[in-house]
Amino acid sequence: MKRRIVLLGPPGSGKGTVAQMLGKEFQLAHISSGQWFRKEIAAGTELGKRFATNVERGELVPDEVALGLLEHWLTPELVQRGFMLDGFPRTRPQAEALDRFCAEKKASLEVVLYLSCPEDLIIDRITGRRVCSSCGKNYHMRTLPPRSPGICDVCGQPLVQRPDDTVEVVKNRLEFYRKITEPLVDYYQKSGKLVSLNGALGSDAAYQSAAQVLAS
Repeated sequence: MKRRIVLLGPPGSGKGTVAQMLGKEFQLAHISSGQWFRKEIAAGTELGKRFATNVERGELVPDEVALGLLEHWLTPELVQRGFMLDGFPRTRPQAEALDRFCAEKKASLEVVLYLSCPEDLIIDRITGRRVCSSCGKNYHMRTLPPRSPGICDVCGQPLVQRPDDTVEVVKNRLEFYRKITEPLVDYYQKSGKLVSLNGALGSDAAYQSAAQVLAS
């Protein structure tokens, strides 16, 4: 079984949902860089203040800031037990730094799951997305609504739309992805670790394919 994983793909391709499902099935920690960034911003930390504007505009968090959180995210326990990185790495320097970090720990990445998805579908998915203000569970107002409008099924807290889930911000994020992150597809393909999944088919189909990859 594969236990050290990167999920790669454009925003809205379904990485987060698939990661949650895989984490539950295989007992793997889901490390979402976006959630970590938002926690730092909400807590008002000095680090959070450094990248708050980047996140709000849908821009890339500087490499040196993201890399500074690497050891904070990947504790020795997680390196041994297994993890899924969602939203990191986003640049070639970040990918190379992650490879070095894992090599030093003698725990190399085992697979990179790449979820592809058309842009128009991505925009619909993200702008319709809502997230629980307490537990972080994701919903979609059209395709995955809560049982009670605006209320989380799990903990009963209000659902909110993230400030970076508007059309303008989403288009900006997609432009950054094409220029900065998409080249990582080729980077990981050359390493022999890339497995492509069709994110347009929905999270359930992508999860089934990904689960087969991890179990092999």
